[in-house]
Amino acid sequence: MTAENIYQELRENLQQLEVELQTQRLWSAVAPDPKALESTTPFMYDTLKLHEWLQWVYIPRLRALMDAKGALPHQSHVYPLASHEWEQHTHFDKGQLLRLINRIDATLNGCEMTPESAPDAKH
Repeated sequence: MTAENIYQELRENLQQLEVELQTQRLWSAVAPDPKALESTTPFMYDTLKLHEWLQWVYIPRLRALMDAKGALPHQSHVYPLASHEWEQHTHFDKGQLLRLINRIDATLNGCEMTPESAPDAKH
């Protein structure tokens, strides 16, 4: 799979994830407190809910990397966290959200655009 194919697949899945978060009423027009975004905890778990992290951190960072034609993360494990985090939630339909997150994880985990093999990487 070429870099452009990977970027296109990710763009489509990120757009679908954004739409699904909006559909499930998990998308906010109000940004979190800037202090919440300073967290160094993985997934900013101590300051943001998972859907907030997806909206304000994950989606924008992946889009920025793709826009810059940068190296994508070579591992992504958001699905296990989302599956666990949303296990008890019944106020929204998590099925499609989990499918999309799983697709994004699979694309990132299966792509060959690790920092060592990114198009602009120096060997």
